[in-house]
Amino acid sequence: MTNKTKTYDLLSIGAHPDDIEVGTGGVLIDLAKRGYKCGIVIMTQGEMGTGGTPEIRAQEIKDAAKILGADIIETFDWGDTKLSESYDKRQAIARIIRATRPKIILTPYPHVGHGRRQSHPDHVASGVITINASNLAALKKADVEGEPHLVERVFHYFLPPGVAPNFVVDITPHFDQWIEALSAHRSQFLNPEKSKDYIESLTAMARSYGQQARCKYGQGFHAVEPVVVGDIMSLALCDEH
Repeated sequence: MTNKTKTYDLLSIGAHPDDIEVGTGGVLIDLAKRGYKCGIVIMTQGEMGTGGTPEIRAQEIKDAAKILGADIIETFDWGDTKLSESYDKRQAIARIIRATRPKIILTPYPHVGHGRRQSHPDHVASGVITINASNLAALKKADVEGEPHLVERVFHYFLPPGVAPNFVVDITPHFDQWIEALSAHRSQFLNPEKSKDYIESLTAMARSYGQQARCKYGQGFHAVEPVVVGDIMSLALCDEH
């Protein structure tokens, strides 16, 4: 994996090998093209997925990361479908945060949703672990290697039913590259044994978020704290696609 002493502008953290691409891939592509450094942290090996093996999925992570222009910081083996919050996991993620010193972290929404798109327990757990690790990383007396670091913002993806995004990132210029990154997870999204067209479903979701924000394709996020806007007129400058 990547040298954890390199600093990053943003970390995208997920539970499974394809979570990053699904929830944040378009954003990472955009940031890489703007010259920002993005890192990826994955908490399980995705061994319970219908398709693939841990070995296959590990290679798919590498293939997708190249397309995203992001570095793989760490892939943990914390148990697909068994992920739960614990102090040792907080410490592990806090160590990465202290070493990489990101300004922003993207992580799944940390509360259970209800409805046809119920929250995956691993997604919820990964969000909780990340929030607690971000807090731990900032504490001077915490039993964590490295110098304290305060993450400026934590934003959530994988929003459950009933939780609307309060900001959307326009990924329209990067849509084709985002689809390419998703398709790198061949065992999941291009598997002929699966009856569902996942690429089509994810495209529809991106189009839905885009329509809400008046762009063609978007990825939606939830900010717990209000987002500061320096120039209110900048909110009226979104291009129509």
